[in-house]
Amino acid sequence: MATVTTRQKSVAVNPLKQSQPLGAALAFLGLKGTMPLFHGSQGCTAFAKVLLVRHFREAIPLSTTAMTEVTTILGGEDNVEQAILTLVEKSKPEIIGLCTTGLTETRGDDMEGILRSIRKRHPELNTLPIVFVSTPDFKGALQDGFAAAVESIVREIPEAGEKNPHQVTILAGPSLMPGDLQEIKEIVSDFGLVPIAVPDLSGSLDGHLDDSYSATTTGGTALADLRKVGSSAFTLAIGESVRKAARSLCERFGTNYQVFERLSGLGPADSFFHLLSQLSDRPVPEKYRRQRRQLQDAILDTHFYFGRKRVSLALEPDLLWQMSWFFREMGAEIQAAVTTTKSPLLEQMPVETVIVGDLEDFQELAAGSDLLIANSHGKAVSKKLGIPLYRQGMPIFDRLGNGHRCSVSYRGSMQLLFDIGNVLLEQEEASVKH
Repeated sequence: MATVTTRQKSVAVNPLKQSQPLGAALAFLGLKGTMPLFHGSQGCTAFAKVLLVRHFREAIPLSTTAMTEVTTILGGEDNVEQAILTLVEKSKPEIIGLCTTGLTETRGDDMEGILRSIRKRHPELNTLPIVFVSTPDFKGALQDGFAAAVESIVREIPEAGEKNPHQVTILAGPSLMPGDLQEIKEIVSDFGLVPIAVPDLSGSLDGHLDDSYSATTTGGTALADLRKVGSSAFTLAIGESVRKAARSLCERFGTNYQVFERLSGLGPADSFFHLLSQLSDRPVPEKYRRQRRQLQDAILDTHFYFGRKRVSLALEPDLLWQMSWFFREMGAEIQAAVTTTKSPLLEQMPVETVIVGDLEDFQELAAGSDLLIANSHGKAVSKKLGIPLYRQGMPIFDRLGNGHRCSVSYRGSMQLLFDIGNVLLEQEEASVKH
């Protein structure tokens, strides 16, 4: 059992976490024809947009209610109404994802009441799904906002229907990048099942050129598919943070579910394939049996470089859990674990203490490590300590191809082993030269 400690400092130094509205926006970007709308100042939206653009190197649709000092004091209902009507006229979204920010949460706007009164004045909006999620950025982190948005989506959009024994819902947690989700969808399809991913970043932020310009997201889960989620025979929840959303579907539609806290590594992948085999009543396809043997060989080839290495990690809880156990199973030691927000997983981490803190805490704890795992903001810590950094999480703005990285199942685990193993190999060669 790990001890979870929250550092009590007056201010974060070199912050690690990203805000809840950013996490919610990321979830909404996985829905087709969607416009995320921040109820707050223009600066809140601009900051999130810049970060997402730098990470994915894609055009990111994001809008704002543009609150000012006056509207903050007098109330933002008019701003919300005008923003929604303008979006409907100019962008014609199929879904609007409405997120609050610290500014409007502090003021205490009754968002559900505001939406009811707007719909009453404008009945033409009654057919437009406006998914509201409360995301104060003065507490929580990206993972909390993402999970809250997924929970709101599955609570408001899916409709009851006759069960389809071949359809499964994939609730994708914030640790899954587009490349991860594409791999998971392909695996599920190869068992003869029909996957509906919520949200589906692999369709919207996978790095592709469209035939024409669109003001909203051009890929992701379509509204028609979202409405069919209630007909799924089973829910695959990838990440502890989306457990509440899976439970919500179970309560509403009686859909059984299983939570996979991670899909990296041999054991978790085996469990995933075993469940899919049971759900489909089909054997595991030969190509995945071969990938499993390749992963076993990769483990044999790389474990020399992982064994007894001291690794320090600074990641969101779901990703921290995934990477901590990945290293532990390869024989590495977790020297330090720093995260952004609380999670039920933290006490079960394979480390004595987990710190909810910032990159200043990470720098203090990581001294003497062989490897650092963090987002691109960990580069300064890496430089100061003289320890190599492997980039994980968000944002990664000094590497290409973030939308295509895959670290799940047999193939992704193998690639992760080689990528990190090569970093450790280079470090070992450099130390021999010196």
